Amino acid sequence: MISEILQGLFKHVDSFLMSCLLFTMLVGLFVLYSASGQSFDRVSAQLVNIAVALSVMWLTANIPPQHLERAAVPIYVFGVILLIGVALFGDVSHGARRWLNLGITKIQPSEIMRIAVPLMLAWFFSKRERSHRVSDFVIAAALLLIPVALIIKQPDLGTALLISASGFFVLFLAGLSWRFLIGGAVAIGALAPIFWSMLHDYQRKRIEILIDPSQDPLGAGYHTIQATIALGSGGMTGKGWLNGTQAQLDFLPERTTDFIFAVFGEEFGMIGNLMLLTLFSLIIIRGIMIASQAKSTFTRLLAGSITLTFFTYAFVNIGMVSGVLPVVGVPLPLISYGGTSMVTLLLGFGILMSIQTHKKLVASG
Repeated sequence: MISEILQGLFKHVDSFLMSCLLFTMLVGLFVLYSASGQSFDRVSAQLVNIAVALSVMWLTANIPPQHLERAAVPIYVFGVILLIGVALFGDVSHGARRWLNLGITKIQPSEIMRIAVPLMLAWFFSKRERSHRVSDFVIAAALLLIPVALIIKQPDLGTALLISASGFFVLFLAGLSWRFLIGGAVAIGALAPIFWSMLHDYQRKRIEILIDPSQDPLGAGYHTIQATIALGSGGMTGKGWLNGTQAQLDFLPERTTDFIFAVFGEEFGMIGNLMLLTLFSLIIIRGIMIASQAKSTFTRLLAGSITLTFFTYAFVNIGMVSGVLPVVGVPLPLISYGGTSMVTLLLGFGILMSIQTHKKLVASG
């Protein structure tokens, strides 16, 4: 009886993907405990975040993909309206207007668009799966650029880049020609001076620091310098859990969020980094398998975008901490402290599980 109940509860949970996610989040809790100065309060708060995110993932996994497809347009329109609301009435904090006060609570609508954009674009191309014309990609690009432009205006470059990536992956998987990709890259290169002039001063500073962090070692370059010192001092095997000097002696800033990978690298070394990258790779490989086995254009595009966006999260954060990419404020997925990013990530994995498990039900039916 109990086994039947458990089987029913976890019918739409992909066991391999779930195992990888749980093990990665467990590693994250150990690293967070060290990075937070052995704070049980911070770890307890993250446990609550994980519990909420897992609940959201389970609920999403039980929603059939066809229901998600029908909800794609309303979710996208609702998210864009909220972004417009942020631009007009949003609360300003630390020079950025990213939050919308609803009276009862505050929300950050840009987080909704991380799922809404790939949902909308996957729906759009699923309705045009017989033939994709140039005009279809132009319309899809416009659907992507509208929320991205509103988010850049806040400004929130990190989230804008992630949403741009999630939308681009849908366009690419839908069959975007290599000629357009090469042409777009050339156009971006030609327009680089214009884009440079549109950046805020702190954003330009981050790119300059990427080239030479030593030009402002106690200011804008401090994060990058301390992170690379932490990674380098970890060596092959690391200094051991709770023994990382850069984190424990408070040299490393943002060590529980954006720069937690530096803490991990210092304490567990190259071997630990490779193990973490292996976990990320297993999650990505499973996501790609689910996308390749999807039964419809909508589910294939959506699963592919979610998986590749997770890869982008990890790639950008690790590149940022390693000093090969500019600092853009992207957390390390499943490891960094934070409730919003955890919920958004596991919501995406819930969609992957829904695509995989409901596909089996349809096939057996």
